[in-house]
Amino acid sequence: MRANPWLETIRAGGTAIGGWISNSSTINAEIMATAGFDYVVIDTQHGAIDYSAMLPMLQVLSIGASTPMVRVPSCDSGHIGKALDAGARAVIVPMVNDRASCEQALSFTRYAPDGERSYGPTRAVLVEGDDYFDFTGDQICVIPMIETREAMNNIDDILSVPGIEAIYVGPNDLSISLGIKPNTTDPRLDEAMREIVAGCRRNGVVPGVHASAALCDKRMDQGFAMVTVSADVVALRKQVGEDLATARGTVAQTITSTY
Repeated sequence: MRANPWLETIRAGGTAIGGWISNSSTINAEIMATAGFDYVVIDTQHGAIDYSAMLPMLQVLSIGASTPMVRVPSCDSGHIGKALDAGARAVIVPMVNDRASCEQALSFTRYAPDGERSYGPTRAVLVEGDDYFDFTGDQICVIPMIETREAMNNIDDILSVPGIEAIYVGPNDLSISLGIKPNTTDPRLDEAMREIVAGCRRNGVVPGVHASAALCDKRMDQGFAMVTVSADVVALRKQVGEDLATARGTVAQTITSTY
């Protein structure tokens, strides 16, 4: 199989920096692929991306060295299997709130006897090689999202599932679950972040988070070692707003992440 810079980085104790794609554009994928991120995520949960768009975007990501990931719409064997068969090296699974959901998500990424993934790596075997089957257990990852109070209450049960190497925090859904408006600063969210990182440390799991370039240092100081700092739609909105404000001599609207 090809090198997996994201996995190599987190296993070595380093910090991985990533990009995020929500628009079904191969040009956006090409920009992300050549930017130098450790990983790039294609968002099929909230992004305007279906399978027919995801497949060519994964093909485009192959021109760069970033580890290709897909956030699937839900913990579903079909969604997860198709993303992996198309060439994703990891799947981010939303709303994993308990151990059973985490174990199920993991099983959908593993072939028997370790799981229940159906064999048919249509594109993956082309890009990864004929030894794909032999290395999936070590190189293909499932990343459960921790984004509710329920998940926090079950944090040790989730993180102690064998085979889970990283989790991913969705700050806005977590905020809503805690009674906080999304895209706002609140000490309760920071406290929740600290609790999640502490749980990761207890269980030897890498904490990941959706952030921004401006929040990157703060999240790394909190202990996150997988930080998404740029998203295509947010970056475009921000740049367009700044360009228009510069041309008009006004102050640009502050644009924050939508996830």
